[in-house]
Amino acid sequence: MTQPAQPRRRFLRNASAGAIGAGALAAPMISRAQTTTLRFQSTWPAKDIFHEYANDFAKKVNDMAGGRLKIEVLPSGSVVPAFQLLDAVNKGTLDGGHGVVAYHYGKQSALALWGSGPAFGMDPNMVLAWHNYGGGKALLEEIYKSINMDVVSYLYGPMPTQPLGWFKKPVAKVADMKGLKFRTVGLAVDVFTELGTAVNPLPGGEIVPALDRGLIDAAEFNNATSDRILGFPDVAKNCMLQSFHQSGEQFEILFNKAKYDALPAELRAIIDYAVQAGSADMSWKAIQRNSQDYIELKKAGIKFYKTPDAILKAQLDAWDKVIAKKGAENPLFKKVLDSQREFAQRAGQWQNDYMVDFKMAWNRYFGAKKA
Repeated sequence: MTQPAQPRRRFLRNASAGAIGAGALAAPMISRAQTTTLRFQSTWPAKDIFHEYANDFAKKVNDMAGGRLKIEVLPSGSVVPAFQLLDAVNKGTLDGGHGVVAYHYGKQSALALWGSGPAFGMDPNMVLAWHNYGGGKALLEEIYKSINMDVVSYLYGPMPTQPLGWFKKPVAKVADMKGLKFRTVGLAVDVFTELGTAVNPLPGGEIVPALDRGLIDAAEFNNATSDRILGFPDVAKNCMLQSFHQSGEQFEILFNKAKYDALPAELRAIIDYAVQAGSADMSWKAIQRNSQDYIELKKAGIKFYKTPDAILKAQLDAWDKVIAKKGAENPLFKKVLDSQREFAQRAGQWQNDYMVDFKMAWNRYFGAKKA
């Protein structure tokens, strides 16, 4: 009764072995997708922490893509000057880039609203919240379309409040700003012009040489780490902290749209999530590095001063004049401004009511009395 089962088992074993053998023979015919390499350029010098942030983002994409996508990042000037990045990405001269939206200010003034000015009291993370969930992203796409820029833009990386800048002598009042040859970018150009300075919008890598040669008297850039690396302490000894000129800025990652659209959906998803991860990672790294370099700058003899409230108020007054003028002559500018205002009123009310004043706790443990 049991004999017929033996041939059946042998048949199944043979069939299984045959399937395995066939699979083994077929395996070499399955080809892995080739690596797609995208050539990026940042708008930052190779030694700047901002270029490091660009490489951090690229590494996240490269690691998650498992060899299917590779982003290579070149420093500023490798292919085009910093302020020509958008055009180069649009034309396909570069596949993508890393910079800030304010650098495209000359093409459409509304672009500078992503970063310049007090943003109706929003901090940089809230500006990113507005961009991603409050309508800002669609408005940015509309602006790029209006100036015929065929790019895909991601904003990420909330920057800490930027100093008023580096000065040969500290400024104590608004009158001290008048007549200074000063470096800034974006709508901050208009704000500082209202304050009486003669503005020169130099890219990051050109600021310190210009200060050294006396082409400008003072300049702002961004943070303790970048300022230290780029050599500001070698040409100026006074840094004024706190300002409204760029208190809510963030980074921009650009892709040539044709190159981006040609990527498989799963690789585009990896880019999406790498942007989000990069945003958090950048903000954590900034706290670590900026706080340490702040200490090192003090050790090197740099004098830090809080920007007087009178100058901060004058900045707000100047900002109101700038946005009234720009909004009246540029419908897209007003459209972005109105969107920010609506979001800031709601989100700012929530944040200001809910968030505790952390300075109270810090002063308790580290303030003057404890020292």
